[in-house]
Amino acid sequence: MANDYAGNAAFLRSLADGLTPDPLMTVAEWADSYRMLSGRAAAEAGRYRTSRTPYMREIMENLSPSSPIERVVFMKAAQTGATEAGNNFIGFVIHQAPGPILAVQPTVELAKRNSQQRIDPLIEDSEALRKIVAPARSRDSGNTVLAKRFPGGQLVLTGANSATGLRSMPARYVFLDEVDAYPGDVDGEGDPIALAEARTATFGHRKKLFLVSTPTIKGLSRIEREYEASDQRRYFVPCPHCGEMQWLQFERLRWEKGKPETAHYICEACDAQILEAAKTEMMSKGEWRPMADGNDPRTRGYHLSALYSPVGWTSWSGIARSWEDAQHNEAALKTAKNVLLGETWMESGEAPDWQRLYDRRERWTPGTVPEKALFLTAGADVQKDRIEIDVWAWGRGLESWLIDHIVIEGGPDRPAAWSELTALCAKTWRHASGTSMQIVRLGIDTGYEAPAVYAWARGQGFEQVAPVKGVDGFNRLSPVSGPTYVDMTAGGRRIRRGVRLWTVAVSTFKSETYRFLRLERPTDEELGTGTAHPPGTIHLPAWAESEWCKQFVAEQLVTVKTKRGFQRLEWQKLRERNEALDCRSYARAAAWIAGIDRWGEDRWEALETELKDGAGSRLRSERAVPQKQNTRPVSGARDGNWINRRRGWIK
Repeated sequence: MANDYAGNAAFLRSLADGLTPDPLMTVAEWADSYRMLSGRAAAEAGRYRTSRTPYMREIMENLSPSSPIERVVFMKAAQTGATEAGNNFIGFVIHQAPGPILAVQPTVELAKRNSQQRIDPLIEDSEALRKIVAPARSRDSGNTVLAKRFPGGQLVLTGANSATGLRSMPARYVFLDEVDAYPGDVDGEGDPIALAEARTATFGHRKKLFLVSTPTIKGLSRIEREYEASDQRRYFVPCPHCGEMQWLQFERLRWEKGKPETAHYICEACDAQILEAAKTEMMSKGEWRPMADGNDPRTRGYHLSALYSPVGWTSWSGIARSWEDAQHNEAALKTAKNVLLGETWMESGEAPDWQRLYDRRERWTPGTVPEKALFLTAGADVQKDRIEIDVWAWGRGLESWLIDHIVIEGGPDRPAAWSELTALCAKTWRHASGTSMQIVRLGIDTGYEAPAVYAWARGQGFEQVAPVKGVDGFNRLSPVSGPTYVDMTAGGRRIRRGVRLWTVAVSTFKSETYRFLRLERPTDEELGTGTAHPPGTIHLPAWAESEWCKQFVAEQLVTVKTKRGFQRLEWQKLRERNEALDCRSYARAAAWIAGIDRWGEDRWEALETELKDGAGSRLRSERAVPQKQNTRPVSGARDGNWINRRRGWIK
């Protein structure tokens, strides 16, 4: 009888919860009333104030259940408060309108980091949330790093690289952060945004999706595509002199050349100078205005540059200084365009002239590794009748040298070809210091005869060989993802020495290669006075043949239209053979897996010391460079294996 009573009571409570209407309070009102910013996660600790970023008010209002808007798209610069608005959205839902929430970061590792650095402080420092979300240390709390249970719902955090996480549950609320860093395809199941949005289908018009990102490359940027399909809102502010409403454009920010501290804004109506001191009042009187007719009236799109960043965050003089510093540096200019202006970068897809590469080849002793090159990786491209391998040496700042080019005759059906490739993994090259070096990592393509590649890689072990799968698309944040485990038992358990497959966004590395090839080089006279080559410089040896140079620039980036009318970028061949460019991409991926993009100066110094000592001992990361506490690797990396432990990298 008691059990029946308890069951009926629980049913009545659930029924009452289901019949309770959503609150009229908005996300912005909730944040001003309940949100506390932690010193661990915010530059300005204390009570959250929407007035600090008034442009976020309308965005947060549209994330509220009382708004009919279902999808909110925000293409923005850095330092605009978008992530905190997303956290306000999560906090509001937990406290005021409970339901299942899905929060997606580019990778699972970033989701874990976000949980610890953002979500945990959100809950712990806001009394209203602390009361209803049990601490993780309590028994059966339902509170883990990637899941936070609360009355009426659950917050699940996952990465866009996990198809399992994206389809883990139905979700009424979805927060998709930094969508331009999402992989193009997740585990062969399609676009991660589409997978996440499919989770909201059962909630109909009650769903809410918040898509946020700094844009990346024109034609590939997801956030730009979503923004262009929306009503394209801009934030209009009044001129303090004439009152004319206008949205702030970088072209109207002016300063004296070489004096970024003189930066000011020119009104488009009266041509008066507007000083940054007036920005706070201007923003408080601003309003969002649509600039286009959107495809869907239930979607709102917003764009904001760092020109609107609150006083004390990114300043106009800081923007001017960064823009001046970025001139003559394509990579820095690209970053400035994305991070400061919140705009996409038009990638230069024109292939460098192969003759120019051929003419500027350099002379050093064949088969040796120059002094500034500190470790080796290789890229292998498996063809029907041969295996082509290029060995690359790497130094600080991604400076690189082509060390060797090997062609193993016979395709994957010839056992001797695999034996020769095995022998290559044990081969050594002489460094300028006199020490012999091995390949740290070999990235081998699995696009042709994958089972044969897996079988060979299985015999080598994952320490030195990295099977890779190239996919289209750009992903600057995590161009290499994985590994995924190819070898599993019938019960779904990983085989101990099974194959680990890495997924590589090859477009990212091809664009990087072309960007490096376009770098201006010091003259012989400048080199004689000690001027260094710029970071990223690619050095080709005198023995590199014209055919190899042609293969190295055998593709170009072109803009094509999709069936839906959007533009996207696509690498297309200029000539049939492109093995040199592919091998470079796989060798670059191998360097990324080894950790080159995350090393500090201490690790480079350790490599130099070991080479100079020439002791021939194996360089172990634990002995050579102690790990700093509380440091975490970029997602997808295995930071502890930064140099091959078992085989060693010098002999």
